[in-house]
Amino acid sequence: MPSNRTQQALARLADLTPRQIVAELDRFIVGQSDAKKAVAIALRNRWRRQRAPEAIREEISPNNIILIGPTGVGKTEIARRLAKLSGAPFIKVEASKFTEVGYVGRDVESMVRDLVESAIDMVRTERESEVEDLANEKTDERLLDLLLPKPADAKAAPAPATAGVGGDRGGSGVFVVSASGGVTQEPGAGENGDAAAVERYRRTREKLKQLLLDGQLEGREVEVEVTHQGPQMFDMMVPQGAPEGMENFTDMLKEMMPKRKKKRTVKVSEARRLLMEEELEKLIDLDDVTADAIERVESMGIIFLDEIDKIAGARGEVGGPDVSREGVQRDLLPIVEGSNVQTKYGMVKTDHVLFVAAGAFHVSKPSDLIPELQGRFPIRVELKPLTEQDFVRIMTEPENALTKQYAALVEADGASLAFTTDGIAEIARTAAVVNERMENIGARRLHTVMTTLLEDVLYDLPDRGSAPVTVDAGVVRERLKAIAEDEDLRKYIL
Repeated sequence: MPSNRTQQALARLADLTPRQIVAELDRFIVGQSDAKKAVAIALRNRWRRQRAPEAIREEISPNNIILIGPTGVGKTEIARRLAKLSGAPFIKVEASKFTEVGYVGRDVESMVRDLVESAIDMVRTERESEVEDLANEKTDERLLDLLLPKPADAKAAPAPATAGVGGDRGGSGVFVVSASGGVTQEPGAGENGDAAAVERYRRTREKLKQLLLDGQLEGREVEVEVTHQGPQMFDMMVPQGAPEGMENFTDMLKEMMPKRKKKRTVKVSEARRLLMEEELEKLIDLDDVTADAIERVESMGIIFLDEIDKIAGARGEVGGPDVSREGVQRDLLPIVEGSNVQTKYGMVKTDHVLFVAAGAFHVSKPSDLIPELQGRFPIRVELKPLTEQDFVRIMTEPENALTKQYAALVEADGASLAFTTDGIAEIARTAAVVNERMENIGARRLHTVMTTLLEDVLYDLPDRGSAPVTVDAGVVRERLKAIAEDEDLRKYIL
């Protein structure tokens, strides 16, 4: 049975029906309804599996998906948004970076190790948010100990402050906080003044705490003790593509080396960051984080395997530079089927990890993959090439539309940027034409056209003041007329 925290993560999927998942994806991605429908069902099946009887739950395997389509049509974005929506551990890897065992390069099991690291970062961030308020309180107390050490005659009596990092300094007397936040010490009253000194120290500390909370002491300097990071000699010992065992060995050596402490004089703002990290380390149980992360990987993990067509060699191909393609497929097979992968945090089962593969398949076809691997990706969805009308929608409909992004950039300099309807249509037409006449890179062509179009505007923006900028069809044509290098394209645009 999954732990309570993993069950809570899976419970978030209960309110997300496939139709709602598609609607959420529609906020950011234009078109591709078939692909959205397929991944929505796969995500909902995660929750359905947990509701199934325990006797059959382990037998229900995820239906892995292959997304087929040219670059720039939304394959990666669909998988990335899906993972963000579900709160699942997610990584994107390129199949072309893997090599068959025996060749120099990354082994396929490294993607599972990367997924575990991603899950640990995710869980740790969640834990930090849970204890952030307590860590802030402890950090403030430690900063106060550094700014106002306890006087010698106040040590005998209990004080409300916690023990400090900066050590105790001798001397007794009255601490006075000035209006500017400065602290001065005046002579005390002698042996009979212990109780009074404690009370004065308490009042002074309260005043100093208020100044600290108000941010008036951020520029003051304090001395903190930090763990000294020596040269990363052990990291240099691990070559690219080294086996997992070597990485574990170097980690073990790091743990065995004595940790050196070093005192640094820093401003309060920097000391706050250093002390906050220490307090979070104390409050978070790393073993619990690791256990939860591995459990989430095994029950909710998503691996997006891009460029899978690059390892699908043509049938009958023998030898040549791509001799290891089929070997990579055979190495992938046990992980996709479900196996135990050794990581530095322990064994990880991949039986219920969802694999979403993607490729353009211009030269090869999904049927060129080895039959065993084809069988592990039962769902195949073909994404449609983007049209000129799709480009118009991409620039206007999504919440993170390209026109809104550039408007926000221009607004940072105190100006405004507006696109007219005919201006957007002209940009879309230009992108579609360039894709047709040159390499088709899908929606990424819009970035090329927009960057070129607004280059002078963004360069001159700080000097031109707050005058509004309007982009219409005429502006687009004039700008592209000046920069187009291809003669045929220039004639077409004009």
